[in-house]
Order: sequence, then C-alpha cells, then structure tokens
Amino acid sequence: MKKFSLLLAALFGVALSIPLWAQTAPAPPPSAAALATSAAGSSVQGGGRVPERPKGPTPHLANGTVDLSGLWRGGGPTGDIARGMPKDAKIPMLPSAEKIFKARQSKDDPEANCLPTGVPRIAPFPWRIVQTPTHVFFLFEGNIHSYRQIFVDGRKHKDDPDPTWYGDSIGHYEGDTLVVDTIGYNDKFWFDFAGHPHTEQLHTIERFTRKDLGTLQVDTTIIDPGAYSKPFDISFTATLLPKDELMEYICQENQQDAQHLVGFTGLN
Repeated sequence: MKKFSLLLAALFGVALSIPLWAQTAPAPPPSAAALATSAAGSSVQGGGRVPERPKGPTPHLANGTVDLSGLWRGGGPTGDIARGMPKDAKIPMLPSAEKIFKARQSKDDPEANCLPTGVPRIAPFPWRIVQTPTHVFFLFEGNIHSYRQIFVDGRKHKDDPDPTWYGDSIGHYEGDTLVVDTIGYNDKFWFDFAGHPHTEQLHTIERFTRKDLGTLQVDTTIIDPGAYSKPFDISFTATLLPKDELMEYICQENQQDAQHLVGFTGLN
C-alpha cells in the first residue's frame, strides 16, 4: 500500500504540472517522453520544467524601488517543504502536529480539491506579480484563479484579523527585497502535498529578492508555536517568463485528480 501511495503521489505531481489542455488550446498535451526530456538550460521548479532564465540586471522603478513585476514560474517545494530546507535540517514538528501529519489522506489535500494553497506553498503553475505604490498583488493561474494582496502603504496589522487562506500581509522594501510579514491565517491549507499542518498561530516572514532580471529568490521563515517547537526557514527560486501570459485555468472544471488519490500522502 505504501508503494502504491508513493506512485499515486508521483502521478499526482505530474498531473498538477500539466494544465487542463481540454479547456484551452487545441494543441495536444506533451507526451511523457517530452516531459522527461530537459531542454538545454532548463531547470526543475515547482513540479515542472522552466526555460532558461533571462539574463540582465535587476530592474528598478523610477523611484528606485525594486521592480518585482512580471510572470513567474516556480512554486517551491510543493511536494514536501523539507526539500526547501538546508541539507540535514529537520522540520521541528510538535507531537500533536506530527499526529495530524501522519493521519492525513491524499484525497483530502485542499490544493487537490481546488482550494487556495496558502503560504508558503504555491501551485506549480505561473503566477504574476503586479506592483503599485500601495499594494503588491500575486495573481495565481492555478486552482481557483485566486489572488493575494500585500499592503505596502505603511499600515499596521489589524488587531484581530479574520482567519483567511492568505492572511493579513504587510510589506516593506529593504533594498532589492520585499519583506512581507503575515498573520491571521486559517488552519485549513496544507504547507505541501505531504500534509505538513499548521495552526491559526501561524506567522510568516517572507523575503522576495530579485537577484537579477530573471531570478526571484524567496526565503520564508515559518513561526507557529502551535505546531512547531521553533521557527524554521525554507527557500526557493522562481524564474521570469517574459513571453508568457496567465491562462484561464479553472480547477473545478474537469477536475479528475482528487477522486483517484487513495491512502496516505505517501510522503509521511
């Protein structure tokens, strides 16, 4: 059964990395051989192949603020957040969280059921950053075409924010880095397909650094005393896709994955 679960997890990861072709262009989906073959200079990010990163200096807005706008691909360690940690580092789960983790079933993954991914997980589909003087928006192609808003107008956190999927996010700039402090999460989303849990005490600090034209480095500190004995960090990079656009992908249409997921997540 364990091997069967692992196989299902692997197949599900591939399924997530392929858009719903029946909804979009009439071109046929890529073959398994094509998916297995890496184009020159490509790398694996967020469960799918990403073309070679554009080269050039980090762009800035007219006022000198780093320009983070653009279409990005790379959702981090969506299968298991441990893969985004330093070598030999371990996730410091409390016994109560580990019990939840070990009991989770693949079919119950909220992301597999077309619900938002939360933070730090990002689906392995492209996502766009839209930057204004007062807000930074993340527009997600995956799942429900959801969005995340980050306030950069100097406001403070709400005293008692309603628990939500993406929380209450306040940002500020430090050089070429956008620092995002978020509280007010619900406890519904999973950190990854493996099923790492969290509580409503979750507090994240993210650092989005545009290292050059084509590279966005994302470093996240996870603080949740309700599920983890101490804070821990994960990192991933995203790649700029200057010639692509978000496509209309509605997860609820033709959703055929979750009902075929059987057993534990296969990663716990």
